[in-house]
Amino acid sequence: MSIQKAIDRTRLGEKLPEMPWYVQQFIDYKLPDLSPSTLLEYVRDYESFFNWLRAEGLSSAAALKDVTLAELESLRIENITGYRLYLTTRTEGTNSRTTVIRKLSALRSMFHYLSQIAEDDDFYPLLKRNVMAKIEIKRTNKPKDTAAKLKGKILEEEELVAFIDYIREGYAADVSANKQALYAHAKNKERDACIASLILNSGLRVSEVINLNLSDLDVGNKLLHVLRKGSNDETFKTPVYFRDQARFALERYLPLRDSEYAASKREKALFLAIPNGQTEGKRMTKRAIQAMIIKYAKRFGKPYLTVHKLRHSFATDYYLQNDIYKTKEQLGHASTETTEIYAHLTDKTMSEAIERRSRENGTQEA
Repeated sequence: MSIQKAIDRTRLGEKLPEMPWYVQQFIDYKLPDLSPSTLLEYVRDYESFFNWLRAEGLSSAAALKDVTLAELESLRIENITGYRLYLTTRTEGTNSRTTVIRKLSALRSMFHYLSQIAEDDDFYPLLKRNVMAKIEIKRTNKPKDTAAKLKGKILEEEELVAFIDYIREGYAADVSANKQALYAHAKNKERDACIASLILNSGLRVSEVINLNLSDLDVGNKLLHVLRKGSNDETFKTPVYFRDQARFALERYLPLRDSEYAASKREKALFLAIPNGQTEGKRMTKRAIQAMIIKYAKRFGKPYLTVHKLRHSFATDYYLQNDIYKTKEQLGHASTETTEIYAHLTDKTMSEAIERRSRENGTQEA
């Protein structure tokens, strides 16, 4: 099991007793099909919804676990519309359109289970009336739209190599007046360049990077064994190939893993950091890697670049040389629909490359 999954499973176990019994039953029903991380998000969404019901007087429950099925049955379309409005306009923690749709989808999934699948002792549905069946939830972020949002915010062509080189060498020149930053960079530059190179040359998600162990790595065959997102088989790791540039970066980082990060024999993680006040290296966190990439990206002149956009950068570059099915497998997408983003991005990339080539040829002829 991945580190994050283990943490989320513990948190899920802690939160479920606070929920109504029928939510606990629904989560148990979904547990074989969905990851603990996804189910934890479901529970958090239900927590938000039930708290809103109580605040609006639509439930008289003294605690979350006391919200009744009868109170859910009595909800009307205008109530759900009011909740959607609350999610989009509340003064603190306003949600994006995508997040609102996710929260409503989580509700619809539970209401469907209660009205169509779960039964009481007399074989009648637990929920006799399902208001969420009347709510239209429009899908957002079609591949073409997502591609348009990514334009200009990912690395293209020579930038992939330039960014890794900047992490390793160029950053030091930009922070030369800051001794603390220079020291930290000198210590971590090979690790940081290796992480960026691995994502830019394999397309791994940041969650997959932090879960990598030394034993998952086969440098000679340019191969990793990865716990893929969404996989419920926690004993199987998917083989994922990486390109030569990542192999070179790994060969530079690996000798430093033990010497620079005081790795104990019991620490299995591939990428380590030494927490403040401690002497031994520990597995890097997702937040640490995200902050690290943002730090370099801003100095590199790509302020919109994030760790996930490194994955998009790889995918766009990879798709230029492979078909949609190979790209889907390399990225670990559940369907080619998600991979279509890169078809739209590469259309733009190819047309821009042709325009650049035409301008270069025109200059030479002149």
